Amino acid sequence: MNIFSDFRKQIIDVIEGLSSDGSLPEGLNLDRVAVDVPRDAAFGDLSTNAAMVLAKPAGMKPRDLAELLTGKLADAEGVSTAEIAGPGFINVRLDDDLWRRCLGTVLQTGKAFGDSDIGGGAPVNVEFVSANPTGPLHIGHARGSVFGDVLAALLRKAGYAVTREYYINDAGAQVDVLARSAHLRYREALGEAIGQIPEGLYPGEYMKAVGAALAERDGDRWQESLESEWLPVVRSFAIDTMMDLVRDDLAALGITFDVFTSERGLVEQGRVDTVLDGLEARGLIYTGTLEPPKGKKPDDWEPRPQTLFKATEFGDEVDRPLKKSDGSWTYFASDIAYHQDKHARGFDTQIDVWGADHGGYVKRMKAATKAVTGGAADLDVKICQIVKLLDKGEPVKMSKRAGTFVTLRDLIDEVGPGVVRFIMLTRSNDAPLDFDLTKVTEQSRDNPVFYVQYAHARCHSVARMAADAFPDLDADQTADLGLLTDEAELALIKLLAQWPRVIEGAAQAHEPHRIAYYLYELAAAFHGLWTKGKEQTELRFIVESDRAQTHARLAMVSGVRTVIASGLELMGVEPLEELR
Repeated sequence: MNIFSDFRKQIIDVIEGLSSDGSLPEGLNLDRVAVDVPRDAAFGDLSTNAAMVLAKPAGMKPRDLAELLTGKLADAEGVSTAEIAGPGFINVRLDDDLWRRCLGTVLQTGKAFGDSDIGGGAPVNVEFVSANPTGPLHIGHARGSVFGDVLAALLRKAGYAVTREYYINDAGAQVDVLARSAHLRYREALGEAIGQIPEGLYPGEYMKAVGAALAERDGDRWQESLESEWLPVVRSFAIDTMMDLVRDDLAALGITFDVFTSERGLVEQGRVDTVLDGLEARGLIYTGTLEPPKGKKPDDWEPRPQTLFKATEFGDEVDRPLKKSDGSWTYFASDIAYHQDKHARGFDTQIDVWGADHGGYVKRMKAATKAVTGGAADLDVKICQIVKLLDKGEPVKMSKRAGTFVTLRDLIDEVGPGVVRFIMLTRSNDAPLDFDLTKVTEQSRDNPVFYVQYAHARCHSVARMAADAFPDLDADQTADLGLLTDEAELALIKLLAQWPRVIEGAAQAHEPHRIAYYLYELAAAFHGLWTKGKEQTELRFIVESDRAQTHARLAMVSGVRTVIASGLELMGVEPLEELR
């Protein structure tokens, strides 16, 4: 039961009826008709913009159309009042019984409440993390990892066919540097004194394990070999070892992938050449000279002919290079082939989750995707801004294992995967995030993880106390929900009823942080009602002198518990029954 979509259908039915009897024109576009929650609860339960968006195509004044609509809506099932506000918005108040029936739906459907079919089974590819396989994942990757994983879960709950994908950047100079770093540690594992790590190689302690594993597998076979002999072998071994480390770290955060795609594989299969040949045949690749980048002085710039993609024809600001000075393909060239490959696999909707340092790459990738798919694929790039790790407000020192950054595993080991996942969604992805180790362990309202978990645990506590007071209470569905009449109780039920709308809205906007926001709001309403019961004994959840009232309120608490558990599990966070 989705009260918002159900009422929108009622509005559509009213409009179509008015069109049928000639009161409104036929064929009005109803796509923009929306049903929302009024900003002020005093205005009613629901608000619709129907008159505002249909007035012009209907050839009417918004308020005149609103009067026409309210006259019909006032008689609709479950509607208590329908009133016009401002220039033509319509505010509706629903019967309390309708909200109580919604609570009954929550109790009957359980965690499936909020499931939606708006996706219609459409395939969606969510590509996230996709870190270079040159070292452990760091705290910055944590945010993109959680964002992508929860977005995928959210889309699946909304009815989309979702594939989680990791793109392995295993081609190019950085993996050759990885191989040389691994070979140095390999020689160290065999007893050589390697001295200080040369500049340009990866210095982290994690490389020691790679070298030792290679020495254990191959002995001294590569110790005295020429680089041309050992480089491809060591490179492959190091990439596989690093990807095993990445998989282990992500698994510790509760994240797995459906597909891993190798950049090197695309290159070796000739996929990059094929895709770019196709662009060239269409006249979208040419040899030209770019203007100096913004901020460059003339003496810093050496113009030279380059192989360029006509990105400006597809919305980019400048055309983009496809080849390096040595004649090899740029990363951009490989990325073009990769996004065409995703389209060829059936993904017209592609979502890429990138780090803050990739913001300047968005327009060119959107342009390229539009070009290679003929505009059929829609690419949505979500940039996750930086995460600052703090302790009591002060920056945390770097990891000894990584050498230059705080690893994802460090963070998980410190506070646990559930805390990491929840906190990473307490801000919109495009806003910077402070992760304070002290604050996330506080037991206060200022710690959203604790506050929401406390509400869930408190629901279980109420159930245990009710079982002690009334051991023979039946299932929640048999409770008389008509006894829930207090304004605060009804407000809590109305908030529960918003859950399906939150799911659909967050899925369509690709904004999983809305789930965390909603859970915090629901927890606050529940805690507020608990506090109100302490002040007014007749509003307590358990009234020992009134079995029926207790049963009804226990059903309400069960509904809260169900929705919070559903939301936490969607976020990949285990709902706790007790807090210690």
